[in-house]
Amino acid sequence: MLPNIRIVLVQTFHPGNIGAAARAMKTMGLTDLVLVNPLQFPDAEASRLAAGAEDLLESARVVGSLGEAVTDCVQVVGASARLRSLPLPHYDEPDGMARDLVEHAAADPVALVFGRERSGLTNDEIRLCSHQVSIPATPEYGILNLSQAVQVLAYEVFKAWRQRPGSGYLPQRPEEERAPSREQLGHFHDHLTRVMRESGFLTQPHARTEAQLQALFARAQPSRKELSLLRGLLASLEQHLPERQG
Repeated sequence: MLPNIRIVLVQTFHPGNIGAAARAMKTMGLTDLVLVNPLQFPDAEASRLAAGAEDLLESARVVGSLGEAVTDCVQVVGASARLRSLPLPHYDEPDGMARDLVEHAAADPVALVFGRERSGLTNDEIRLCSHQVSIPATPEYGILNLSQAVQVLAYEVFKAWRQRPGSGYLPQRPEEERAPSREQLGHFHDHLTRVMRESGFLTQPHARTEAQLQALFARAQPSRKELSLLRGLLASLEQHLPERQG
């Protein structure tokens, strides 16, 4: 189960933070590290601060975008120090997030995403997530270092895994009951947008409407079977739309 839990660091500025994050991961049994456009990697400072977790640095994957890092994941949780205006589901407490993440990880990849040291994640990057989570801290000084944030959330995930009854593993979900990947959800939302435009429901680009519908389906958490049913409904509606004049 734990190998299905991925830590994604986006455009990390200080290479030492990558090493410290790898060390935090290893203490909690996490091994899948993905780096999105790090400023400098590999780097001796990253290896020094990994302090025994150099194997995670050696196996880390470097990719060009957050979308590439999470395309196969069924749940993507963005760690954010502050709430955004985007209507994504938000975990008020990290332990609730960890329980859900571990449950999904029993069958499919999931990801915890951490942004830049100073500015965090952009709104466009948050849109690639299915949920947000914040770490409660004192209002007087609620700023955590990147590796500290990784440590806190990795601990919550490890604790949720340890506290599972019995063997700590869920029985394998049937394929149709599993949560869809981000790629599958992306195809669905593209299909939905196309039908809305061709039907005349959207007469011009309307990002707010599309974002609200994406948030609706993120809250609903449809299974792969349910998403397939919705795709079938959209395909049927398309057949009854008047042909567009070229």
